[in-house]
Amino acid sequence: MDRMSKEYEVGDKAIDKLIDELVKSSSSKETEHLLKEILITAVKLGRESSDKGDLKLVNNTLKELRYSFRIFSPYRNAKKVIIFGSARSSKTSSEYKMAEEFSKRLTEKGYMIVTGGGSGVMEAGNKGAKSGTDFALNIRLPFEQKPNPYIDEKERLINFKYFFTRKLIFIKETDVTALFPGGFGTNDEGFEMLTLMQTGKSKPRPIVLMEPAGSNYWTDWKRFINNHLLKNGFIKKEDFSLFYLAKTVDQAVKYVEDFYKVYHSIRYVKGLTVIRLNKKLTGKTLILLNKNFKDILIRGEICPALPTEEEIERGEYLELPRLAMNFNMHDYGRLCELIHVINKD
Repeated sequence: MDRMSKEYEVGDKAIDKLIDELVKSSSSKETEHLLKEILITAVKLGRESSDKGDLKLVNNTLKELRYSFRIFSPYRNAKKVIIFGSARSSKTSSEYKMAEEFSKRLTEKGYMIVTGGGSGVMEAGNKGAKSGTDFALNIRLPFEQKPNPYIDEKERLINFKYFFTRKLIFIKETDVTALFPGGFGTNDEGFEMLTLMQTGKSKPRPIVLMEPAGSNYWTDWKRFINNHLLKNGFIKKEDFSLFYLAKTVDQAVKYVEDFYKVYHSIRYVKGLTVIRLNKKLTGKTLILLNKNFKDILIRGEICPALPTEEEIERGEYLELPRLAMNFNMHDYGRLCELIHVINKD
């Protein structure tokens, strides 16, 4: 592969020189090496592919991602909740009403709401959100779905051609996942979110299964997971710690708030796992962590820590206290259990 060579380049001196000149006029010192690789990749695509469809795919993907990053960039410091659920739920359904109330409650507490932009549960999420606190990531489909009428700020409505870019932004730009009853799409998003969490491709977050009154939707789903995935050894019992089943809005809001009560964020730096905290832990909690979570450490202990060099270079939450540990990068269900213990401090 080209990326394995000593230096990633086109191999044509004239073109590589032009790329260098373009990079110097189009990027910051911190990002110029990345922009250079993007431009080199674009040139290589042009030289290597005569398939118009391939180039259209790459072109549309880059444009969708660029635009999405621009829209979300000013709001990166605000925690956001992605709401998934059926586009076919009626306005009188229990899940619609629950989603509207859930959205209202969380935006009152400073969260922002992200939905798929369509009708049903997605509409309820936008409807319940305080004005100016919601986004809608709509997907262009031949039969559904048109953006719902409760998206106040039209510049925060993004229309996607591809599901995969839309799903990437759903996860990249949010901090909480709420799943209401729904169809294939809802289950697809839910299973993908759980898979990303289980494999460490997504950082820890609250995943809340919202089950309204009179429904057994997620209870039955959880029974299936237990009877067929857990009992057959396809998952571990600790993987149940990746999600939480809430039967009321109060339970769901409390779970979300509790998840970020002491835990702030996580960073993986050269094999070290750094957990940032909203306050220093008591000695009692630190002893408890080291006693109960030895099994997920490769070596050493869980210890208070200073910001790493990488965090200092990027100015990442330098004022926050930290824990550092040699996490095995495997048992992410147990990592979520550790976060829950931290939040009880």
